[in-house]
Amino acid sequence: MFRVLFVCTGNICRSPTAEGVFQNLVQSRGLTDRIATDSAGTGSWHAGGPPDPRSQETAKNRGIDISHQHARSVRPNDFEYFSLILAMDSGHYRSLSARCPAPCADRLRLFMDYAPETGITDVPDPYYGAGNGFARVF
Repeated sequence: MFRVLFVCTGNICRSPTAEGVFQNLVQSRGLTDRIATDSAGTGSWHAGGPPDPRSQETAKNRGIDISHQHARSVRPNDFEYFSLILAMDSGHYRSLSARCPAPCADRLRLFMDYAPETGITDVPDPYYGAGNGFARVF
């Protein structure tokens, strides 16, 4: 089983959205028996809570339900358990790198490394912003 973990700050905006979109793609391609997904935050401020209502609404408007997700923080065993850990921005990447055991360092990547054509390195944080921030993240 290939396991992918998406990581942002509080696990209520960017990483649950990424998890939901990716999980939808995995399901639509019939790969749920080969690929597992999860998301987490670098902090535990929102642990146990649902994704931000704005994230849920944005995803729902595009046919993806993330309401069942619950925020959690990155756990020490995540570094060994997950095959790929995708940080939503460079701050998350630095935080994860500082906690990651050396043998697992090759599992860490920036999410936007997989979309170099965009010229964007960090997924913008929509939490405090106004306007279309959540739509832009999606």
